[in-house]
This record gives sequence, C-alpha cells and structure tokens, in this order.
Amino acid sequence: MASHKGTGLTSDLKITSVEAMYLRLPQVKEQCDSGQDALVVKITTDAGITGYGEVDSNPMGAKGIIEGPFSHTATTGLGHVLIGEDPLQTEYLWHKMYRANIYGGRRGVAIHAMSGIDLALWDIKGKALGLPVWKLLGGGFTKSLRPYASSLFGETPAETGDRARRFVDQGFTAVKFGWDPMGRDEATDIALVREARAGLGTQPDLMIDAGLVFDAKTAIQRAKAFEQYNPFWFEEPLLPDDYHGYAKLSAASSLRIAAGEEESERKSFIELMDVGQVDVIQVDLTRCGGFTEAMKIASLAADRGIPVVNHGFTTYLNVAAALHFLASIPNTLGLLEFVVEEGTTLRHHITEPIRAVDGRVAVPDAPGLGLGIDEKGIAKYRVG
Repeated sequence: MASHKGTGLTSDLKITSVEAMYLRLPQVKEQCDSGQDALVVKITTDAGITGYGEVDSNPMGAKGIIEGPFSHTATTGLGHVLIGEDPLQTEYLWHKMYRANIYGGRRGVAIHAMSGIDLALWDIKGKALGLPVWKLLGGGFTKSLRPYASSLFGETPAETGDRARRFVDQGFTAVKFGWDPMGRDEATDIALVREARAGLGTQPDLMIDAGLVFDAKTAIQRAKAFEQYNPFWFEEPLLPDDYHGYAKLSAASSLRIAAGEEESERKSFIELMDVGQVDVIQVDLTRCGGFTEAMKIASLAADRGIPVVNHGFTTYLNVAAALHFLASIPNTLGLLEFVVEEGTTLRHHITEPIRAVDGRVAVPDAPGLGLGIDEKGIAKYRVG
C-alpha cells in the first residue's frame, strides 16, 4: 500500500479504478450548449487519492472508450490499460493510451476521452505531491486571469443587447456571443453584432463566435461588416477542416481570427496554425489530450508567435484545468473563457463554484486541480 501524507513524494502509487460518470440535466434543450450534460472521469488509487477530470465530447461514446473491455492490442478500453499503473507517470500513460487505441484513437472522441483521464491523473499527481498542477507544469506566469462572459446569442438582436448589458452590470470587461441565430441572413448577422456592441458600450471587449456557418467568401464579407463594431476576435466562422479557407480569411481581414476548439492533439493544431494561419489558438483541455498534450500545443504556438486562450463551455472542472494551463505558458492573452449561459445550471451542482473577484479569476493554489467535488450533486445528476 502506498503512503500518502498530502505532501512530499509518494512511492508505488497504483491506479485501482477508472470510472466515467455521465451527468445530465432533466431537461436538455436542442441548442449548442455543452453545459447541459457532462462526462466526469474519476480515477482512484490504492492510497485513497482520487483524481477528477472532464470530457467534452459525445459523452456516451467517450464513456465506452474509457470503460470498454480489451478487444486487441490496438483497440482497447483506456481504463483497462491503466489499472495497476503509477498515476504519476503522466507522459508514459498518455502514450500508452494512444498506442493501445491507435485504430480509433488518433483524432476526435478517443483523444477527448484521453483528455479527461489525463486531467484526473494530473489531479492525482498534485494531490500526492501536495502541489497545484500549475506548479507541476512549471508555471507561475500569472496568479489570475481576466474572465470573459461566454454566452449564446439571444434569440433576437435586441435580446442579445439585453444580455450584454446584464454581463457588464455583473462586472465583466469582456463578453463573447456565439452560434444561432448567426448565419441566417446578412441583416440578422450584422444586427446581432451591432446590438451586442450597443449593450456593452465602447470599452468592454466583444468576441464573436459565428459557429461554423460561413464559407470563406461570406466570412470575409462579414468580417468587413463587423469591423466597425471593433470585435476583439472573430471565432470559428468556417467548418473546422477548411484550413485553406481560414488562410484566405486571415489574410483578408484585419480582425483576429480564432479557432481550435474542434481540434484534438497537436498534429491537427499544427495544420490549423501552418495551413489555416489563424491568429489565436483556442485549446480545450477536455478535448485536446489534457495537460500533457496542451503544453506541447502551446509550445508549438509560441514558436510561431501565436497566442493561446482556453475554450470551455462545460463545468468548473474545465475552468479549473484552464486556469492551471494558462498560468503555465508564456503566450496567453490573459483571458479566460468563463461560461455564463443563463439557462444552464449543471455546473453549479457538481463542484464548488469558481468566481471572479474584482474582475479577475484566481489560479487555484491548492493541491491538484484545487477544486472541491460535490459527490451528492454528482449522484443526483448521474444517469450513466
């Protein structure tokens, strides 16, 4: 049995179980709101140290990838290959998982599943060593970040303006709106951005997330029309595989073009950066491969002079992971995506909350992710 005193080195720590818990609100709207359900990964060790992570993906698909049985040496349930392993060996375990599921695991949902596991392993590592994850990653670039309120557009331009005013009243100095009804027609698209800016006023930063609705020519036209409203960036206007379209848009527009939440693992990010030529890389810790892969992605972006921000529209597990990650890299914009979607409540029930104080969100300093888990809330909303 491994010893654990909360600080210091731990020897012979072993993984005893890997569990993927599917949580879901009783009513889920058919809209682009990934905060209505969640797949939480729980890893337990023989020392009683437990780590938590999150997967933002097709939840039941990722659950099967994690909890599935051995099939053969290139297609194996990820939990199966971790039992009995030392959770502190995060780099080794990342590559072991990748190789053990290489038929289905080179992109997409399998990398998403690995992300949640990797976050939980780093949570364990921090708890076992008595250190926050950012310190294990070698970070310390910042102690806090400026949150931007992340919300869907209102159903109308006027409702979007009302939401913007509420977020400013709540103390946010930056706000992002995204997805439907953008893309319906030119007049609506421009009105959405106009009313968002009117609601915010001139000083707060405004981000626009188009939600994958345009081709390159239309995106160039919209970017030009949006310039008068001074958006901080124009996010994901194109389908994620349209790297050449992104290159055309980036070359034609004065706006920062942001993308990356659809990518999984570093090779796809290289294509987005080198072919797509985007200006801001968005890394979701629950999709990209976890901390182990995110640090490599950030280094590749830094080598190219590209800033990195987080993506996250799920729970506070994702927010906590992003805080540790962004505090550990030199090439951030000092911003933190902070979901405020008003119709989504799941995130409030499964962990302690993360809040902004005086317009900043502090990087956790407690061991691991530094986030308390509400076991009763998880049990209440667990459906699989």
